[in-house]
Amino acid sequence: MKKKNTNSKTRLLSLTAVLIALTTIFTAYIFHIPVGINGGYVHFGDAIIYLAAAMLPTPYAMAVGALGGGLADLLTAPMWMLPTIIIKMLIVLPFSSHSNKLLSKRNMVAPLLSFFISATGYYIAEMILFGTKTALISAFSGSFVQSGGSALFFYLAATALDSTGIKRTIFEFNN
Repeated sequence: MKKKNTNSKTRLLSLTAVLIALTTIFTAYIFHIPVGINGGYVHFGDAIIYLAAAMLPTPYAMAVGALGGGLADLLTAPMWMLPTIIIKMLIVLPFSSHSNKLLSKRNMVAPLLSFFISATGYYIAEMILFGTKTALISAFSGSFVQSGGSALFFYLAATALDSTGIKRTIFEFNN
């Protein structure tokens, strides 16, 4: 008989903290590739945010995006920290954690929607920071590469983690 874990809040907070750390590391250091002259960079941190959004309730996933992405920018490109905090919170919204699988039908489409949120957000941020409308090509091309790579990483990781029954293992136990 399966029962909800009495320590589920502790597990939820612990998993959130681990995913914040992984997001920071994957954004700031692992496959961190600077692009353009605007201080931006391509990374796979969004893939961790996507996994968090598919695994955790929305407020926790938003914390992963905001804190993980914000810390990474604080360490590498501080001028982007505030826009990143806002944008990374928003990119979790297309995802759902209500399925017992990470790769549900909704979560298959969610990275595409997150791309548009991210690209639009960074375009607006570039207009504010640099005062130019020519940022459109820069924002969308950089976001396309980053979001595409992160989506692929998310699909692979989610498939692998789903095969292990990760959500059941983390959030429930046998009694």
